[in-house]
Amino acid sequence: MNKPLAVIFATISLDAVGIGLIFPILPRLLEDVTHRSNIAAYIGILTALYGLMQFIFAPVLGALSDNLGRRPVLLMSLAGTVINYVIMAFAPQLWMLFLGRAIAGLTSANAAVAAAYITDISSEDKRARRFGLLNAVFGSGFIIGPVLGGLLGDYGLRLPFVAAAILNACNLLLALFILPESRTPTRDKINLAVLNPLRPLRWLFSMNGLLPVFLVFFIFSASGEVYGTCWALWGFDAFQWNGLWIGLSLGMYGVCQMLVQIFLPGPATRLLGERGAVFAGISCACSALVVMAFTTHGWIVFAIMPVFALGSIGTPALQALGTRQVDAASQGRFQGVLTSAVSLASVIGPLAFSTIYFIVQKDWPGAIWLSVVAIYAIAIPLVFLGTRPTRQGPAQV
Repeated sequence: MNKPLAVIFATISLDAVGIGLIFPILPRLLEDVTHRSNIAAYIGILTALYGLMQFIFAPVLGALSDNLGRRPVLLMSLAGTVINYVIMAFAPQLWMLFLGRAIAGLTSANAAVAAAYITDISSEDKRARRFGLLNAVFGSGFIIGPVLGGLLGDYGLRLPFVAAAILNACNLLLALFILPESRTPTRDKINLAVLNPLRPLRWLFSMNGLLPVFLVFFIFSASGEVYGTCWALWGFDAFQWNGLWIGLSLGMYGVCQMLVQIFLPGPATRLLGERGAVFAGISCACSALVVMAFTTHGWIVFAIMPVFALGSIGTPALQALGTRQVDAASQGRFQGVLTSAVSLASVIGPLAFSTIYFIVQKDWPGAIWLSVVAIYAIAIPLVFLGTRPTRQGPAQV
């Protein structure tokens, strides 16, 4: 593995650890700040605010990375993440927590710029595998992050946020001193038109074949928002899990997802085609979600984690399909548009799922997972209509 790729993977892994640290204890933090027991709505709003800021600014930062280079935009993003965790570590009031998440959302270009960086340094035949590795190292951060967050949170409610700030500061230093630039900046005067956050979306509609990819990414991302919004609440309501057990369950998922993303995207795309890999992922995710909806025993959740993790198998293939429809000069813009799909879902998903969970929490907390199955069902005709079945030759390493 070349040095720039290793640094990008390390950066994303540290970023994931920082994110995973706070998942198990965010509900308790909000209870402490708001002095209320039912905080599902607050989690939804807090998560949606992050998504809204990301939706507005991530496409802009992705486009700026095409003009200014990947490195400066990535450094700015990491600095904003550090500021967010420092605020959350010491904020005594709810509005300060919202301020921290708004700053983090404004500067959250990590995923888009990292994906564009990988595109810059990878040939087309290696992108699906490297995108899979990118997802795998992100998953590796969730192996230790939630476990450590749950453990630290049981000793001190704010301690995981301090740890997240320190980890992301190390992340920033790593990128500052080691990561080289992957493309030559244009050195031209910045076109102010790229600062329009809706411009990349207009560009999306002008490119044949990209809109279906965007819509499927949006649906997958919206479905994924339920876990950050409801997992900790569901774990406590259904099984009386404490912070450590919530962290262990998320860490178990991280192990399974890392193994899936390391070993399966290339072979799955080669054998099933890109569209087939997407359908396989949907089938696995829905099977696990149905089991989770009806189980009354926590150990079953751990037992089905391998099947649950297989739900992510189609995402790298879908991402690789989109990159082949965009020229090299627009890869940052394209990754920014995909990030905007994730961000738009991050606004709508948490608000919708927190509302649903508020309704079902008392009588049947597991019903939240059936709502995710319904969302996946909407994606199936879009995949049929918007993508062509393709198969790749032998993957190169």
